[in-house]
Amino acid sequence: RLIKTDMELEVLRYTNRISSEAHKMVMKHVKPGQKEYEMESLFQHYCYNKGGMRHTSYTCICGTGNNSSILHYGHAGAPNDKTITEGDMCLFDMGGEYYCYSSDITCSFPANGKFTPDQRAIYEAVLKSSRTVMAAIKPGVKWTDMHRLADRVHLEELVKIGILNGSVEDMLKVHLGSVFMPHGLGHLLGIDVHDVGGYPEGVERVDEPGLKSLRMGRLVQERMVLTVEPGIYFINHLLDQALAKPAQSC
Repeated sequence: RLIKTDMELEVLRYTNRISSEAHKMVMKHVKPGQKEYEMESLFQHYCYNKGGMRHTSYTCICGTGNNSSILHYGHAGAPNDKTITEGDMCLFDMGGEYYCYSSDITCSFPANGKFTPDQRAIYEAVLKSSRTVMAAIKPGVKWTDMHRLADRVHLEELVKIGILNGSVEDMLKVHLGSVFMPHGLGHLLGIDVHDVGGYPEGVERVDEPGLKSLRMGRLVQERMVLTVEPGIYFINHLLDQALAKPAQSC
């Protein structure tokens, strides 16, 4: 159901609360020298032991170092098996499931507990875009506009940091935001982690980089449940492509 009942909202609050506590517990235990899959195991143990959540909503993503820039890392072909090293950033995307209801939470933090100045700058840029979108979401706003808002904040912050040079308006025209966030801002959440109903008849997908990956294009309504998961990724082949294009090489 696209519009959730009170009971459904309560179950979703529960799954997300337990999963949040599990993420915090994992943060307290991460240190260089451990395997990524040890963190996945800790998360699953907490969700089951403390929350009665036997399953996760999707395959856990425990990307550290370079793996944190691989979207949907952690699958059978890349099974969270890297050793966590000093200086790594962790991107842990994990959510427990309770009576078929999903959660989806991503946290990023330094494995050794201390941000480098560069790590902090990027972390705070994404935090700002997340908080800006959260403050703007209300019934009646278009979800595609929320994605564009996140892109704008990312570009403004990357200019301040010095990674980009030039006019943010010009960057938006050439879809530069999608170089750093090639995925959609977020999606409907419910019995399916990527819940259905994002593009009913009459709502067309926007065929632009980044936006074409957005799993919902409609107006936000009361009692919809949505994830807000912006990110700034440094993906070599996307950066190389942008640097090779005069319009994006800024």
